[in-house]
Amino acid sequence: MKTLFGIQKSQHCRISPWNRGLWVSGILAALVTTSVAATSLDEQIERLTSEVTRHSASVHALEQQLLHPVNTRVAVFLTLQNRQALDLDSVELFLNDQPVASHLYSDTERTSLEQGGVQQLFVGNLADGSHQLKAVVNARSANKRFVRRELEHRFEKRSGTLRLQMTLDARAPDYEPDVTFREWK
Repeated sequence: MKTLFGIQKSQHCRISPWNRGLWVSGILAALVTTSVAATSLDEQIERLTSEVTRHSASVHALEQQLLHPVNTRVAVFLTLQNRQALDLDSVELFLNDQPVASHLYSDTERTSLEQGGVQQLFVGNLADGSHQLKAVVNARSANKRFVRRELEHRFEKRSGTLRLQMTLDARAPDYEPDVTFREWK
């Protein structure tokens, strides 16, 4: 190649062939090591994820046993008998004169109950023996009067799970709320 400074040997490659081989082998080694490490890391993540899932399920089961033992569990459910007679506003529950549940009803929840739905009002633990459940119901009757009723139910808790159904009803012409309690077997 001829330039202003005379004939010079062209420099095609500034890296010697020996150094080029080292570079290529280094890059290939890095790629192989990275893919092996990534595969190993993916396997470790998968293993840890399955362990965490298994431990989470165990912790949840243990939590349920400790917080809600089956032999002391009590649950209270709400249903409507005459679905057009009451426009339910709220329900409060007291167990042995202690407040245990309070619920304000949205339009969606009222509609669900009016269509035959069942609402779980309370789940808790209760020792065997005699107990008192008090319900305070606030509603608007079909004749547009606002009503508030306090109703009491005495029951005997035995070993095992106790499920109580609280059914609200109101009949014409006065639409006075009536509550019945029934134990589910």
